[in-house]
Amino acid sequence: MPVGILNTGSYVPDHVVGNAEVARWSGATEDWIRDRTGVFERRYADVGTPTSELAHRAVDDMLSRDPGALAGVGAIVLATSTPDQPQPATAAVLHGRLGLPPMPAFDVNSVCAGFLYALVVGSQLVTDDRGVLVVGADIYSTIMDRGDRRTVTLFGDGAGAVVLGQVPEGHGLHAHRLVTHGEHRGLVEVAAGGTRMALDEPAREKGEHLFRMQGRAVREYAMATLPGLVVETLDEAGLLLSDVDRLVLHQANPRMLADLAHELGVRMDRVVLSAPRFGNTGAASIPITLRTAERQRPFVRGERILFAAVGGGMSAGAAVLTWY
Repeated sequence: MPVGILNTGSYVPDHVVGNAEVARWSGATEDWIRDRTGVFERRYADVGTPTSELAHRAVDDMLSRDPGALAGVGAIVLATSTPDQPQPATAAVLHGRLGLPPMPAFDVNSVCAGFLYALVVGSQLVTDDRGVLVVGADIYSTIMDRGDRRTVTLFGDGAGAVVLGQVPEGHGLHAHRLVTHGEHRGLVEVAAGGTRMALDEPAREKGEHLFRMQGRAVREYAMATLPGLVVETLDEAGLLLSDVDRLVLHQANPRMLADLAHELGVRMDRVVLSAPRFGNTGAASIPITLRTAERQRPFVRGERILFAAVGGGMSAGAAVLTWY
């Protein structure tokens, strides 16, 4: 049977970081931040907060509306590029926090495209008697170079979650495309902290433990890659863009999303935006935006939703589903 989204949840921290504060850190003006990014504020977790806590709170949001949402869950797939620690998986920490019975629980890291990768992987684990909890969670405030206007203006913290399960024919996920172009892996990175470069004092002095992004090149990659993936995904599903009701896209930044919509020939009133309030929340961006869309106007049965994302690697993906 097809696999669809049964429940959603999201969480962003209470602490709001506005453009005035980011301007003081970065040397950019508030006008520059607003005009270049379209982001007005973002949320930061308190120092010392682990990613698993944000993930847990996103699941709690889901449970607050449907206390039985996890009753049939038999696996957890968690997308993050800011894990609690190198090992074990943050999904294992979340599993313990939720007090669930033994089941597979593992992480996926495709940076900002991670949730889409986790969604597709998770859909393959759904069975007649097993649903899957898919979570995207990131705390980018911990890896920001606050003097780098190209990144600190964009990113915030948050988490989002969905439960996947079987749905009737004609609904659920119809098609997807996932790609990675490893030759572009240097466009988005945190260089230190792995086996290639130790997280030692020299690395810290050079800022190798902080997030770096070649913004112009990432934008060019996104604009060159995503339109084709979207068309391929819709073609496989036998759909046209005109058949899609809402586009839930990775919130790289609102300005780029407007350009992507123009390239696709889609009106912006069909594109859901969460970035003006929450910024780019990494792997959490799509599920937070999905929950934002649900709050704005609840999904109705038969509504078609298109997902698309780009992330470090460079990686990208698209998927289309019919809501049940």
